[in-house]
Amino acid sequence: MITSLIILLLGLVLLVAGAEALVRGASRFAALLGISPLIIGLTIVAYGTSSPELAVGLRSSMAGHTDIVVGNVIGSNICNILLILGISAIIAPLRVSSQLIRLDVPLMIGVSVLMFFFGVDRTIGNSDGIILFLGGLLYTLFLIYQSYKEKNPEVQDEYIKEYGISSSMSWSQWLLNLGLLLAGFALLLLGSRLLVINATKIAQAMGISQLVIGLTIIALGTSLPELATSVVASLRGEQDIAVGNVVGSNIFNILVVLGLCAAISPGGINLSTAALRLDIPVMIAVAIACLPIFFTGNTVSRWEGLLFLSYFVAYTTYLILDSTQHESLPWFSLVVTVFVVPLTVLTLLIITWRAFYK
Repeated sequence: MITSLIILLLGLVLLVAGAEALVRGASRFAALLGISPLIIGLTIVAYGTSSPELAVGLRSSMAGHTDIVVGNVIGSNICNILLILGISAIIAPLRVSSQLIRLDVPLMIGVSVLMFFFGVDRTIGNSDGIILFLGGLLYTLFLIYQSYKEKNPEVQDEYIKEYGISSSMSWSQWLLNLGLLLAGFALLLLGSRLLVINATKIAQAMGISQLVIGLTIIALGTSLPELATSVVASLRGEQDIAVGNVVGSNIFNILVVLGLCAAISPGGINLSTAALRLDIPVMIAVAIACLPIFFTGNTVSRWEGLLFLSYFVAYTTYLILDSTQHESLPWFSLVVTVFVVPLTVLTLLIITWRAFYK
């Protein structure tokens, strides 16, 4: 147990180091290519930091552990918004691009609802997986088109000046930035692997189910690259990368990770009753909550980040109480259902109304 804990902490250190290298390399490439950090966050950074989810999902689906696949995707998406955006916004209020509000967040909500629709029969079949995966390819091609469309000298000059680099970089400098990106990805993958393997060993020793392991330990472990990357990006003032990373990762997790796993798994991915009744609806609700919060002032304020974080604590607490059948579970569920959720909905409605009529 102690050895597993030490290796788990080592994985966390590698994740932080990889995040720093990834953000630095991605930001410099954005400057040189004249591409906005938002597109970089939605593509290179988001897909790179979601690679642990893909690796864990493919490994689990081939081993027949489909509950881990589902729990990993749902838990990671909930964790990305509630925990990662929450902590990032507490560190510094996050500016939200209008493109995210108009296109990417509605798409994130849409694919979350589509996942529920495909899983109503308690199975995301091979054909459903192919449809999701093709949707991921189309979304990626659209973002690549957007990146080419927005290239212009003014954007490039602005970023080059901001990062203090030369527009005519030598091959060695190009290779250095490429090396930062690749080193960041490698450290993130290695750190995530060490963390997930050892966290899973600890969780299994405590007798926790595969779905709960996927929703909590593995979801948190595979989301740590997004956490480390978004926190580092927030500290460095790269807010577009911080927010774009989260939204892009959530879309990637459903379309590519779940889609590919469902496409290659014999018989597809089975969904439990618990996932359909609680976890997927929570994921959809969290995605929908992003719209009013992002829309008000195009920022995620510190108190909104604290709201996200408190809901992550509440959701995780519920999963732990439910998995252990703790005697306080009914009271906790009652308080959340009767008081916390209605107050939050009322608060979101008020801030949305004020944004429209101020």
